[in-house]
Amino acid sequence: MNLPTLVPEWLFWALIACLVLAAFQDAMMLKISNYICGAVLLLGVAGAAIAGPQPSLWENGVVFVAALAIGTFLFGRGILGGGDVKLFAATVLWFDLGASARFLMWTAIAGGLLAVLIIVLRTLPWPQAIRARMRVLQPKAGIPYGIAIAAGAIITSLQLMGARPA
Repeated sequence: MNLPTLVPEWLFWALIACLVLAAFQDAMMLKISNYICGAVLLLGVAGAAIAGPQPSLWENGVVFVAALAIGTFLFGRGILGGGDVKLFAATVLWFDLGASARFLMWTAIAGGLLAVLIIVLRTLPWPQAIRARMRVLQPKAGIPYGIAIAAGAIITSLQLMGARPA
């Protein structure tokens, strides 16, 4: 069940607001608040409750558990940050199997473009005051993957909304 197509508009925009907030916080601090991840998760649960019980809801649960399990493994290996794992898992709960594959694809594309952009930005001669404030510009800092997760979710949601019957 693809929740972006089934929930009231206000709930969808609340999701978008949380994703934009997560992306902004990650860009500035290389950190995503547990409150934001929790809000995305709770909005998804509320959306499923509002949409009502549907047989396809099991797909959302499976992708959520799989994302959390794989993400936890990657976090343990130091490949992904904990906030990224939690945000991705909470966001993928909004999608069924097919849409979650699309969400993963768009997130990976956005992540690749983001990595290239960050590498370029880090080579530019920024004033020390700006470089000190924006951790992402510091050498050997991480990549704020929350931006890619938000972009992937927004693109996937908008694609699904375009496919929604009127």
